Amino acid sequence: MESGQSADRVLAAYFKLNRKHGSKDRKLIRETLFALFRWWGWARKLPLEGDALWHGQLALCAALEQHLWEDIRAAWAMEAGWQQLALPGFDTPSATALQLSQLLAPVQFHAADLVPDWFWPLLPPLDDAEREALLTSLCKRPPIWARAQGMARDQAVSDLRALGIEASAAPYFSDALSLGSKSINLNEITLYTAGKLEIQDLSSQVIGQVCDPKPGESWWDACAGAGGKSLQLSSLMANRATSANAGQIVASDIRALALEELGKRARRAGFANISVARWRSDALPVDAGSFDGVLVDAPCSCTGTWRRNPDMRWLDSATAVTDKPELQLDILRRASAAVRKGGVLVYATCSLAEAENRAVAEAFLAAHPEFVPEEFTHPFSGERCTMATVWPQQANSDGMFVARFRRLD
Repeated sequence: MESGQSADRVLAAYFKLNRKHGSKDRKLIRETLFALFRWWGWARKLPLEGDALWHGQLALCAALEQHLWEDIRAAWAMEAGWQQLALPGFDTPSATALQLSQLLAPVQFHAADLVPDWFWPLLPPLDDAEREALLTSLCKRPPIWARAQGMARDQAVSDLRALGIEASAAPYFSDALSLGSKSINLNEITLYTAGKLEIQDLSSQVIGQVCDPKPGESWWDACAGAGGKSLQLSSLMANRATSANAGQIVASDIRALALEELGKRARRAGFANISVARWRSDALPVDAGSFDGVLVDAPCSCTGTWRRNPDMRWLDSATAVTDKPELQLDILRRASAAVRKGGVLVYATCSLAEAENRAVAEAFLAAHPEFVPEEFTHPFSGERCTMATVWPQQANSDGMFVARFRRLD
């Protein structure tokens, strides 16, 4: 919190300097650190001071998450002066907040403490039950989601289970898998090193499904990053192709290193139909009007990824959201010029904020009458819509937003 750096980065630097820690130590340290961020809204309210406060925060978070190292949990509680205090495990945000308020009176704990105050006003309207469900999801780590690539999913599940991995088929997409919640060394898995398995959150997989690329089409992934969605688009095309012409993907980003990583992943998967075109200025890095489909997965506040990155709740401020819409609209406007007449434009973010999502999409449509909204089916709710928020509680995933437009002939 003092440096403003992500917890992942700080932890990686710590482990690099402290190589004495074995795998069990690393697991304990990592899980403890991220638990502190998940429950920081309550942990910072404990009626303790000095070292007792620090140990109390550790004990509280370990109890809420039911960590298995009971001797360490007991030692932390003792140092906090809580030898006789039975801290609760997590039930629901409201029920657990009530339990803590009774145990640690006169301090009052509330479910809303678990996210910063600026968060709620930036979301679409939610009723009490929806807020409770969202908070519950933010307090629990999602599973590791993946895709089978260039092989049958059932075979991938069988191969992974033979390695002791808790793999199962996801009910939503024909290539999606859950790999459980335990840490996995991917480099020890042949399916991964051979490009047959890609780690991709289920909410992120929604975006490629909404794009719905057809074999033989040309698609531009305008904000590709390290290429997860470019690989998904290529895989979807290949799965549906009946000839050698699966289609073409061009991936762009402003970061050269990200595009290098994309190239490695594409070669590992054997996708020769992915090429790169780096953004070097405001000018399009591709030809205008030349693509059947364009995906704009825009830079955003990433509030939809708070389950995996709980430190971001407390490191960011409202400006993480309010600073983005102007940039997002500008990128969407410029990228839209690459869509041919009759082609598809898809706008996506991993944010839950209205200002970055529906507001940007509606502002774009208002300024570009040559594009019209196009319906698709929300994969988790089954509703027909032209814009959809994927909430973390719907399918045990991250959060995303996606909108689909069609350019008029």
